[in-house]
Amino acid sequence: MTNANTEEHRKILREHFGITTSQGQFTVALAGNPNVGKSTVFNALTGLHQHTGNWPGKTVDNAQGNFTYLDRSFLMVDLPGTYSILAHTVEEQVARDFICFGKPDATLVVLDATCLERNLNLALQVMEITPKIIVCVNLMDEAEKKNIKIDISALQKELGVPVIATAARNGKGLDDLRQGLYEMSTGSCIAVPRQIKYSPEVENAIQQLMPNISRLIGPNLNPRWVALRLLDGDQTFIKSITHYLDLNLHLTGLQEVAV
Repeated sequence: MTNANTEEHRKILREHFGITTSQGQFTVALAGNPNVGKSTVFNALTGLHQHTGNWPGKTVDNAQGNFTYLDRSFLMVDLPGTYSILAHTVEEQVARDFICFGKPDATLVVLDATCLERNLNLALQVMEITPKIIVCVNLMDEAEKKNIKIDISALQKELGVPVIATAARNGKGLDDLRQGLYEMSTGSCIAVPRQIKYSPEVENAIQQLMPNISRLIGPNLNPRWVALRLLDGDQTFIKSITHYLDLNLHLTGLQEVAV
């Protein structure tokens, strides 16, 4: 069952994020670094069917847009442009919390084809949170002008998630993007994102933490990613868990598993 078919998911979106979806409507998170053409992708997919506001309790813009593909409705949520989602800024916290706790049916991460290496950092971070991710390599036309060649199939194999090339301002690749979002949201495409391997010491600590974390948070989040945030001492993330998952009674226990 996809998130779009659960009333509980719609309630979370409405009460915590101020987002109202219709029954059966898929939710897509749109993430990316600043200046990668993310807004162009957003506008190209949603057209005039969009509106803006603020995230609840934040002075950060919240843009939402609708589109339909193969008779299914999609709500695309344009997250703030960030270089990371480790929550060092309000924008990063908004993006992280929506991907974690808003549980979008698909997260679309837009990369700039002309500086792929720098942009991949964000994609790798999202891949640690959720397997429901599609990577969009945008600005392929600019890359071509600079004689930059990207092997999309090799990149897809390396990352373990769908990778789609686009030149959004020219409309190129948008149909492939819609198809990819449809397949990811309906569950007909199941990705297995490549996970970053850390030092033996960190990997050992992760394995020690994961059983207790799984017991406390259940299936709500990826326990490996939660372990990494606890090892980082990420207090904003612990606060977000108590807020979104109503785990106040277990907050002490969650902190203790990292001791």
